[in-house]
Amino acid sequence: MNAARAGHRLRVLRGDLTGPVAAHRFDLIVSNPPYVPAPAGGRTRPHGPEVAWDAGTGGRLALDRICDRAPGLLRPRGRLLLVHSGLCGVTETLDRLTASGLRCEVRRRAFVPFGPVMTGRLPWLRAQGLVGPHDDTEELVVIRAERS
Repeated sequence: MNAARAGHRLRVLRGDLTGPVAAHRFDLIVSNPPYVPAPAGGRTRPHGPEVAWDAGTGGRLALDRICDRAPGLLRPRGRLLLVHSGLCGVTETLDRLTASGLRCEVRRRAFVPFGPVMTGRLPWLRAQGLVGPHDDTEELVVIRAERS
């Protein structure tokens, strides 16, 4: 709706992660995937509104798939900008992207107060050792990765 109001044409593709665009290559991919660690709860994939934030017990349900698939979608010198929580293994993301041939770095870090989802999960997050007993902020990172 916003694109139409601004006079822009937009083609919307719906599918599982990169499926609808597998045959295309891009100069830029921007991703803010679900990254909040979540108790297993008997489901392998979130449903309903939780799909926007639940990312499995380690918080990497979507992140690992993006790290694996994004390099093949980038044109030479194409870039990936990826935001996620420090709780989900920033070093693991950097290592996975580097192993796939991308040059990457953390471009921004910010500490933000826990929002409603994180606050609601604090007992579980603390029990998992993901959050300390007195922590009340979450580190968010923006990773920039570039294909040679």
